[in-house]
Formats: sequence, structure tokens, C-alpha cells
Amino acid sequence: MMTYLHQLLISLKDPGFYFLLLLVILCLSAIWYYFYTIYAAIAFFSHSTPNNSEFHPPVTILKPICGLDLDTYENFASFCQQDYPEYQIIFGVRDAQDPCVEVVKKLIHNFPETDIRLVVSDEAIGTNLKVSNLAHAYAHAKYSILLLADSDIRVGSDYLKRIVQPMRDPDVGVVTCLYRPLVRGWVAILEAVGISTDYHAGVFAARKLEGMKFALGPTIAIRKTALEAIGGFAAIADYLADDYQLGYQPTQAGYQVVLSDYIIDHVIRTESLSDLIHRQIRWAYCGRVSRPGSYLGLIFTQGIAASLLLLIVTRGALLAWVVAGVTWMARLAMGWVVGVSRLGDPVAKKFLWLIPISDLIGLALWCYSLFGNTINWRGRQLRLVEDGKLVPIATDSVTESQYPDSRK
Repeated sequence: MMTYLHQLLISLKDPGFYFLLLLVILCLSAIWYYFYTIYAAIAFFSHSTPNNSEFHPPVTILKPICGLDLDTYENFASFCQQDYPEYQIIFGVRDAQDPCVEVVKKLIHNFPETDIRLVVSDEAIGTNLKVSNLAHAYAHAKYSILLLADSDIRVGSDYLKRIVQPMRDPDVGVVTCLYRPLVRGWVAILEAVGISTDYHAGVFAARKLEGMKFALGPTIAIRKTALEAIGGFAAIADYLADDYQLGYQPTQAGYQVVLSDYIIDHVIRTESLSDLIHRQIRWAYCGRVSRPGSYLGLIFTQGIAASLLLLIVTRGALLAWVVAGVTWMARLAMGWVVGVSRLGDPVAKKFLWLIPISDLIGLALWCYSLFGNTINWRGRQLRLVEDGKLVPIATDSVTESQYPDSRK
């Protein structure tokens, strides 16, 4: 007994002991997070929103566009094929010479029964040029429920019917939804695995812990009254994370945000590792400035890295192998439940083994994003200030392709 106490006292004086203890704590916290997220995802999908066939208020779809994505026509056309009685689609673009303009004109010709309008304006109301496109399109909106939809998503014919259902409650001001990546190429696959098995896992966990106080960029349905209550699009025109603000600010005005159980398809066009890194850093900045406490807390979810360090430091001790094995199994289980079972993502199912690589890349970018505040965004040099707004730091000519997507 005295020998054991003596060894314990010696260990307590060794800084290496506390480092090992920290790694074990990080592994255990990550395991807890993985299982909590599994619970949160299962709980979310166990309570679907009832579909009232009599509730179909007219909707205005606002689509900011800029340049061509993969399968642009097919993406746009999916919005013209809605099984919905009354809606309009307004495309907003900065430049009449943008290649997307011809796609919209083709849609207008091929879907004459759909109320489609193209609005061209290069006037910027803030640093975030996507928001400027939305604001100019909004000026022509006919209806009191707006649906903001990115240009690179594809939806089913029941999209509008399902998305508007939570709006039956007058206290609901914003509805947003999850998405399933559609990809081509190995870099896009790596990004998609992170989105389906990590990013969405964080959405489920945040919703369960704090409630929905944010929105996801690809689809945001918002009442005109909620938008006007926060000061319109001008109120978010300088923010990097405009999608987050469109969820957060209405909650401060007394409205509720609902996460729909409808899942859209998001076409990811990531052609190089450089594209992936720059976009992921931009997303990381969004998280850091929007929810700084939660963002710092992500260190307690990095089980893959913590378990690998534990193995290295202990030189493969048996207990380290046990902790690492449990951590990895829990992480893969979370990826399977969230990405495969609940989101139904075939990419996550086929490439689940890429999760450790995706997590390590994500951790490296998380560390980098803690200290940076400058963004090179489609040729524009911007600085991120403390409140999450963007400030130009260089005088550049603004081209039609230089506006920020909500999640790109």
C-alpha cells in the first residue's frame, strides 16, 4: 500500500502524467459526445412533422445565382416541378452576362406555367454580395413566406409541401433543413463524408442541447414579418455567416426556428484539395464568430486525434489500445447512424472508412482558424471582425463570381 502511494505521488509530480490524463479525458468526452449525438439524431427523426394537405400558403422562392455549378439546369428545374398550387421563383444575379442567365431563360421557356422571374442588379448593399442578390430579388416577392434556396441544391416535387408545414404555428418564423451531398471526385467525397458524419452530427447535438437558434444555408424558409423584424436583408448584408444570422436574429425577435425532417440534395463541386481547405477554413470562421463557446468546445469531440496521441505517448500500452478502440468504434457508429441510417447518404455508406482522415483534416483546420481573420474569397481580400462581419481590406474590382455562398 505504501509503495502504491509512493508511486502515485511520484506520478502526480510528473507533467507527463497530467498530459496522459488530459488525453484520456478528451477520449472519454468524445465518446460521450458520439453517443449523445446518436441519441439526438434518433430522437429527431422519431418525431416527424405531420403533413397537412390543406396547408399550402403561397411561397416566393429566392435563388441567388452566380456562375455554373454541377448540373445547374437539373438543380434549377427541380424547383419548377413542385407539386404545389401557388409559388413563384425569383433568380437574383449581379451580371447580365453571367452564364446562369441563359439557364434561367431556358427554364422560363421550358416551364411557362411556372412563375419565374430574373432580376439583374450589381448594386451592393453590403460586403456579402449573395445577400445583395437576395435583397434585389426580394423587392419583387409576391408572397409572405419566403424560401431562400442555394443554386447548388436539388429537391423532390414534395419539397415545398414539406418545408412549409411548421409554418402552421404562427410563432415559427424560420424553417431550415438538412442536406445530403451529391459529389464527383475524391476531394468532394472527402468533404461529403465530413458533412454527413460530422457537421450534421453537430447540428443534431446543438439542437438537442440548446434548441434551434440558427439556420442552415442551403434552404431557409422565413416569414416576411420575421425578416422585417430584424431589419430586412440589410441587417445581415455584412455578415460572413448570413445563414446563421437568418436563424439567430429572428429568435432574438421572438420567433422560433424549426429544423425540418425533409432532406435535400446538395451538389458539391470541390475540384482540388486547395478548394476544400479554403472553403473549410471559411466555414470554420463562420462557426468561430457565430458561436465562439461551442466552437472552442469542439476540442472535446476530437476523439480520433486524442486516441492516436494516447497510443503514441504510451507507446502502445494495452489500456491505450482499449481506449482508442472504444473511441474509434463510437465515432464510426455515430457516422453510420447520422450519415447512413438517418440522412441516407450513399457516399457516407461507401466511404465510412474515410472518417478518421476527415476528422484529422478538420482538426488541423480548426486549429488554424482559431487565429486567422483574413479571407481570400473569390478574388476579394476581406477581414473578419469580432462581431462576425466582413470588412474589405483591399480595393478589388468585383466580378460576377465574387459573392459568397452561404455554405461554400
